[in-house]
Amino acid sequence: MKVLTLFLFLTFLPTINWEPDFTIAKKTAKEKNELILLNFSGSDWCGPCIVLHRDYIQSEVFTKMANQNLVLVNADFPRKKKNIGTPEQIKQNEQLADIYNKEGNFPLTLLLDSEGKVIKTWHGKPQNSPEEWTAEIKAICDSRK
Repeated sequence: MKVLTLFLFLTFLPTINWEPDFTIAKKTAKEKNELILLNFSGSDWCGPCIVLHRDYIQSEVFTKMANQNLVLVNADFPRKKKNIGTPEQIKQNEQLADIYNKEGNFPLTLLLDSEGKVIKTWHGKPQNSPEEWTAEIKAICDSRK
């Protein structure tokens, strides 16, 4: 019974869909009239990045809102060899960092319009709760529709 309950819970848990290509993310955002959430992360070495993803981005409240309002792009800069992406992904992440994260802040989260213009920036892990942070993003999305 416990296994069945766990299976059902995991089956219906909303999942995050990351767009690996920033050009496609901009095109999708334009077509759907959505914003882009760009997150700079060090997924295997940056403590605050890990907490941001675990407690905020993977939260049910954020996932539900994001799937209806955002195109998500994760520019990850892992250090462990097994976690490093393809050469194309590395190149794209470096190009995104040259434009949006010249100081090399981790985590850094930006809300962008479909043209790539910065609307809002969060340095580090948000100071408010996942629910409050999600509501803030949702309010910005709603104001732009």
